[in-house]
Amino acid sequence: MKKKNELEFFAPDTNFPLEIPHADTGVSAGFPSPAMDFMETRLDINKLLIKNPLSTFYVKVNGNSMVNAGIKNGDLLIVDRSLSPENSSIAVCFIDGEFTVKRLLVEKDGLMLMPENEHYLPIKITEGNTFFVWGIVTHVISKL
Repeated sequence: MKKKNELEFFAPDTNFPLEIPHADTGVSAGFPSPAMDFMETRLDINKLLIKNPLSTFYVKVNGNSMVNAGIKNGDLLIVDRSLSPENSSIAVCFIDGEFTVKRLLVEKDGLMLMPENEHYLPIKITEGNTFFVWGIVTHVISKL
């Protein structure tokens, strides 16, 4: 299902915990904290990031239309299909045979799919489009 400028979809395996060490005291953004020496609790990434396992998918981003929203080429989105779309939600949408990720802008005269990059144009949804919101982006996993 991979073509240039399309999104790649993956189903998460939530049958097993995905645990990593966790410092439950937080991390100082100022001076170092000695609490980092005592990371004894574990955090299950599946439970933290996936609220509705049966309706949640990972989607790999191909493209740069959402860079100003912190979504870059190669990032992994966590998308929940059970959530209802709302104005200004970032959503994975199906339009005229292709998937895209954009911010939803509900206006009195219709719906716009808004990129978060000035090099891309908004997409106005009309009655002539085949369109539906596939799911709502809940998290972005990005390499720094």
